[in-house]
Amino acid sequence: MTAAQTGYSIPDLPAEFPFPHRHLLGIQDLSPDEIGYLLDLSDHYAEYNRARGPKLDLMRDKTLINLFFEDSTRTRTSFELAGMRLGADVINIAVASSSIKKGETIIDTAMTLNAMHADALAVRHNNAGAVKLLSEKVNCAVINGGDGSHEHPTQALLDALTIRRRKGHLQGLLVALCGDVAHSRVARSNIYLLQTMGARVRVIAPPTLIPPAMERLGVEVFTDMRAGLEDCDIVMMLRLQRERMQGSFVPSVHEYFKFYGLDYDKLQHAKPDALIMHPGPMNRGVEIDSDVADDIDRSLIREQVEMGVAVRMACLDVLTREGPVAAQ
Repeated sequence: MTAAQTGYSIPDLPAEFPFPHRHLLGIQDLSPDEIGYLLDLSDHYAEYNRARGPKLDLMRDKTLINLFFEDSTRTRTSFELAGMRLGADVINIAVASSSIKKGETIIDTAMTLNAMHADALAVRHNNAGAVKLLSEKVNCAVINGGDGSHEHPTQALLDALTIRRRKGHLQGLLVALCGDVAHSRVARSNIYLLQTMGARVRVIAPPTLIPPAMERLGVEVFTDMRAGLEDCDIVMMLRLQRERMQGSFVPSVHEYFKFYGLDYDKLQHAKPDALIMHPGPMNRGVEIDSDVADDIDRSLIREQVEMGVAVRMACLDVLTREGPVAAQ
């Protein structure tokens, strides 16, 4: 069944649309107009998914390969669902049992993928820059599903979409990113996107988890949770990424939660209608109290997961359509 048969029409991409990118490697590369279009298209797909429309045919006869060098549930699964809902053939490569695990280089991997004639490749890698290197060696569109502590562009897009759908806009909002900023690719991509779209950004963390010269990114930096949350519209908690930590960054999990875990006592310093977010996976009782995370009126965490599919549908759509959008 086609989109027309469902009662929905997929927006056409105007010939003059300024999206010259073949790949989506980071938010820093995108203009406000490009981000705005991706959010608008994602919003359309969010409604399409809620209407439980049948599979589309925009990627019929096209192949999406998911290549994840790090474990993932939300991101990999949502790319898989996005590809299938657009009509693509989807292949998930299990790195743990592949030739990559046996020592194959990323260049040889690229040659193998080229031989498969894929149309899109979603990649997560533990090293910053690895996805960009792969994009230079393959003959298809590449979407960065997270590379080291560098960027996670589709997460920032889905976070922005979630906020915009609830608040109606991004311009002028005050957003707090709280927790392990030093190791978070989510924080970096969100900082780029939110500021590009006119929001103010604060980071709140222990001094050990704030990167050097953080202020150069244009953010406000706080080490006191209550002071940092004053007047915030959005409170986004970040996971303690202990797998990336070498050495001790916090005295103990208990002490971390006492000073930096989000509970109702700390949340009352934000605006009365402040909304709560977390990119997942959550460590309950470490970054966030369960009662706060499950607050049906203020928590957007489940909606973030839902918007992930819509955003990845939009990105795959834009990067695999024929015409000016697919330009090199």
